[in-house]
Amino acid sequence: MENFNFQCGTNIIFGKDSELTVGQEVKKVANKVLLVYGGQSAKKSGLIERITQSLKAKGIEWVEISGVQPNPRLSLVKEGIALCRQEAIQFILAVGGGSAIDTAKGIALGVPYQGDVWDFYIGKATPQSAIGVGVVLTIPAAGSESSIFTVVSNEEECLKIGYGSELIRPVFAIMNPELSYSIPKYHVAAGSTDIMMHTLERYFTNATDVDLTDRLCEGLLKTMLEEVPRAMEEPTNYAARAEIMWAGSLSHNGLMDTGRIGDFASHEIEHELGAIYDIIHGAGLAVIFPAWCKYVYQHDVARFVQFAVRVMNVEQDYQKPEETALAGIRRLEEFFVRIGMPTRLSQLEIGDDRWEEMADKCTGNDSRTVGSFVPLRKVDILNIFALCK
Repeated sequence: MENFNFQCGTNIIFGKDSELTVGQEVKKVANKVLLVYGGQSAKKSGLIERITQSLKAKGIEWVEISGVQPNPRLSLVKEGIALCRQEAIQFILAVGGGSAIDTAKGIALGVPYQGDVWDFYIGKATPQSAIGVGVVLTIPAAGSESSIFTVVSNEEECLKIGYGSELIRPVFAIMNPELSYSIPKYHVAAGSTDIMMHTLERYFTNATDVDLTDRLCEGLLKTMLEEVPRAMEEPTNYAARAEIMWAGSLSHNGLMDTGRIGDFASHEIEHELGAIYDIIHGAGLAVIFPAWCKYVYQHDVARFVQFAVRVMNVEQDYQKPEETALAGIRRLEEFFVRIGMPTRLSQLEIGDDRWEEMADKCTGNDSRTVGSFVPLRKVDILNIFALCK
């Protein structure tokens, strides 16, 4: 087991009607907030009205910025920074899923900084402060509601890059599973894939003596395998939605990292797909991750056998461990197909004409590797693309 530091300072307020407490939570930290959300669905559903009424009841002023899109845009982050400065905003409240939360976190980083907020994402600067962020979660997926991470897309440069800092871990996250009832099935599947990937990319590690966190990862994954189809078949099944929403936070709040070193090569590769083709993140991961597995499994066949047996319920063939390992990968891929996710680049209408560009961007023109389970260079990424063509 590796040395580690662990903290998760986000106050989780979980359950039915929990969004009605938002005013009292915000009042603890601010009297004027920026409300960040996506399109019109939050307004049409009445959620924004319920939230603003709760703020109003506590004497809290608010300013709104909407229009958050999947693969959240740097341009909107900068617009939000300017608005916060103009309005003397003290706190940011994100309403939605990962894109709204990541936009809010980017704004929070940029408000006190005199330079370009993009500096943080490209490693040019390190933030010394940030304004606080709170969340009303509607889409379980990114786990951003209790994580230290934000991912933003720079439209001009076709780059999608993440950044992590304890400064932007949300102060609170209000999580009512009922708010996820109206999510379209495809987005449920894509969000659930993202949750699983946050766990899987921690599960495949070179760290040893990590059976406790192995079991935590396996339990979360098995829960997702059971509950995602149930939530898709029964959209208002509270129990299924609750399990998925809580799994999303646990998958990315740092707990599954403890004592181990994760990989995240698949996330980095998928970011290049998202930056150029603007695809849904979970859909891209469903394509890339099984191909990554097929490419690297021989590095540690025993770990892939463990995954196959413990998570995917493959009967172990002690004489042919590689066949057991491959069966586990195959069953994971079949699960993605079952819930309606793509597993080939062609299904996303992505050809091979920009493979070189994406592999170059991912590895800094082959000046660095990505991932830690098996460090990947440009040629490896090209080979992974070929496996999921």
